[in-house]
Amino acid sequence: MKALVAYYSRTGTTKKIAEDVSQLLKCDMESIVDKKNRAGIIGYLCAGRDASTKKLTEIEQAKFDPASYDLVIVGTPVWASTLSAPVRTYLTQHRERFNKMAFFCTCDGGKGTAFEEMEMASGKKPLAVLELTKREISNGQCLQKTKDFAGSLSRLMEVPCS
Repeated sequence: MKALVAYYSRTGTTKKIAEDVSQLLKCDMESIVDKKNRAGIIGYLCAGRDASTKKLTEIEQAKFDPASYDLVIVGTPVWASTLSAPVRTYLTQHRERFNKMAFFCTCDGGKGTAFEEMEMASGKKPLAVLELTKREISNGQCLQKTKDFAGSLSRLMEVPCS
């Protein structure tokens, strides 16, 4: 089975987890690129506003076609207790192109409604979900949870996992 990890990362935290999942599953990886500048405090505030109002944003065209993958694993940071605007846009744009899906998120305090919103935007119920807090990432607890997530997807999709 063929898998793709698609993610958005403003600070690099979600990117790190996407790289780990991609490496464990030996699959392609796609960075969702937001055309809006979200750097600094102004970018942070605009990100929260856009997420809380469920606003879409302009993203660069995807390099990989999600329809050519059996499984698309989508990762997002949690902004204002929901998914990021770039991930909402990606899921909305490709809604009809997904086969099976899994979701992961990185957050300060909790996932909020991120997974429910991802399911609504994609039109797909995830095979598995992974929530990682900054604390788990900074103290290394994320490693086992990430391996468990990738392992469960590997078993479900019969994708070899190292």
